[in-house]
Amino acid sequence: MAKVSVHVFLKPGVLDVQGKAVEGALNGLGWTGVSNARVGKLIEFDMAEPDEAEVKRMCETLLANTVIEGYRIEVG
Repeated sequence: MAKVSVHVFLKPGVLDVQGKAVEGALNGLGWTGVSNARVGKLIEFDMAEPDEAEVKRMCETLLANTVIEGYRIEVG
């Protein structure tokens, strides 16, 4: 059994509304040096026989909207 982590993030050039909200809030709270904030998601699960190609199929089928999102897989 191994831990699989999938990091999903918006592709460059796609407007990140949540990231802009976080950036604005941090700036408003005094952290004025913060810029270009991006918000993503992390999906973790255990897999009996981790296979990166199988996890990639999971990402492209369900876990990420590959039109606007990219992803990174970590197995270990």
